[in-house]
Amino acid sequence: MRSDEVKKGHQRTPHRSLFRATGLADADFEKPFIGVANSFIEIIPGHYFLNSVSKIIKEEIKANGCVPFEFNTIGVDDGIAMGHDGMLFSLPSREIIANSIETVMNAHKLDAMIAIPNCDKIVPGMIMGALRVDVPTIFVSGGPMKKGHTKEGVPIDLASAFEAVGKFEAGKMSEEELLDVECNACPSGGSCSGMFTANSMNTLMEAMGIALPGNGTILAFTKEREELYRRAARRICEIAKCKEQTEKFQLRNILNEHAVRNAFAVDMAMGGSSNTVLHMLAIAKEADVDFNLEAINSISHRVSHLAKISPSLSTVHMEDINKAGGVNAVMKEITKRGKDILIDNITISGETLLEKIKDAAIKDTSIIRTADNPYSEVGGLAILYGNLAEEGAVIKTAGITGERVFTGTAVCFDGQAEAIEGIINRRIKAGNVVVIRYEGPKGGPGMQEMLAPTSLIMGLGLGDKVALITDGRFSGATRGASIGHVSPEAAEGGMIGLLKDGDEIHIDVDQYILSVRLTDDEIAKRKADFTPIKKELTSGWLRQYRALVTNASNGAVLNTDGF
Repeated sequence: MRSDEVKKGHQRTPHRSLFRATGLADADFEKPFIGVANSFIEIIPGHYFLNSVSKIIKEEIKANGCVPFEFNTIGVDDGIAMGHDGMLFSLPSREIIANSIETVMNAHKLDAMIAIPNCDKIVPGMIMGALRVDVPTIFVSGGPMKKGHTKEGVPIDLASAFEAVGKFEAGKMSEEELLDVECNACPSGGSCSGMFTANSMNTLMEAMGIALPGNGTILAFTKEREELYRRAARRICEIAKCKEQTEKFQLRNILNEHAVRNAFAVDMAMGGSSNTVLHMLAIAKEADVDFNLEAINSISHRVSHLAKISPSLSTVHMEDINKAGGVNAVMKEITKRGKDILIDNITISGETLLEKIKDAAIKDTSIIRTADNPYSEVGGLAILYGNLAEEGAVIKTAGITGERVFTGTAVCFDGQAEAIEGIINRRIKAGNVVVIRYEGPKGGPGMQEMLAPTSLIMGLGLGDKVALITDGRFSGATRGASIGHVSPEAAEGGMIGLLKDGDEIHIDVDQYILSVRLTDDEIAKRKADFTPIKKELTSGWLRQYRALVTNASNGAVLNTDGF
């Protein structure tokens, strides 16, 4: 066992003495040591109850002959951090989480791990850290929250709350109606109820084979969810107590190129958050998988869009997907367009992926459509290219509310705060393309999410009449013609930084085009006169992050090659 390095032999007498101080007895030194990485934090609805989840898991680990050691990571609630400079710290938190996992697991030589994430950057951060450690690891999230309802019974969620602000600003909603949405959009703990980034990542963990079935869809605070926690604990002990299984189920053996491609296939079928592209690219790099943005469009061509889940013009939420058959049913349906679309691969449960889904079936075709009746013959995400995005940009096609071909005039903002003010003051008209720049990984820094401006646009009734492009990113709750991750970003001299009000921008989703209609001579002239804005920063951590981070087309990972 790996933990023998800290507990066996006379030279480890002081180490065992310290372990005894935590309550260990003689018999415990013969058992596997299991890290329980918990993202419990009281300020996040998806996480405030995870301390009780870890108690269940530790109890089951002890009952199955292993020794659990719980430790914690940080977390940022994007909804609370949204719309102010707190969002600058959101994406950078992914790196702190990855580093904390690597640090604790390797410093103490733990044999295996259960990771308990639930929301946005916390999920990929834990995966990235676990890949560095490369011990058997099961991920079991806290589960999604229930969908909310207005007093009239209309299904709502967090996206409804953000869009309600725009409706109120436009005089389309009363204070009483606004308060109704505020009080009922998030009715319980759990990851926000739609196919936002948290639930997108929690479902993709099933596709990657690093979480057990139901991880992405079984509601928080249910008996079914508790049994999932216990199954995960039993399974990690089963692996850790057997040398052959420990070697077989090292994380990198599971999370390989096949797993990454399978995750993107499921992402396409379920119309996941555009943030999944950013996170999966980062995960692929940690797994030493050679995967680039262009491959996403080729996967999209082969995968039908089978489920429209809020915020994609739908009242369907994760609890509905669970009742309709869950992620396994989606994966089984994907295979009906071609048996090689999902690649058979080892999973942490012990079954291969195709063995795991062989008996799965859709229980409600109004929630999960069949392969011969999809919402679209292509997947719910696309990568656009052109002179405005030479290294790519991402759009959640599943969330488009207007036309898939759009040509409009640019209205430019140097940052999200400036854009919010401009939208509220009615600077945006039908036929405009809202440009929000200097919000990329370097320019932000930290790549702010743009849920506030997109929700204001939707609330003002302009969702199908304007487009928005940014070198920042979007919340999973965003919908509309919203194009993010534009690379190169403005801060590194990208074309988005050279745009001027009135420039004509052309978007063609089906042809994967994002371009500005300027002559080569005009572009060259602007480049010659251009100096990117560099924001003053008081934060030491954000200065470190800006110095090391790559752009979104590289997953916004930290570049440490020169170290």
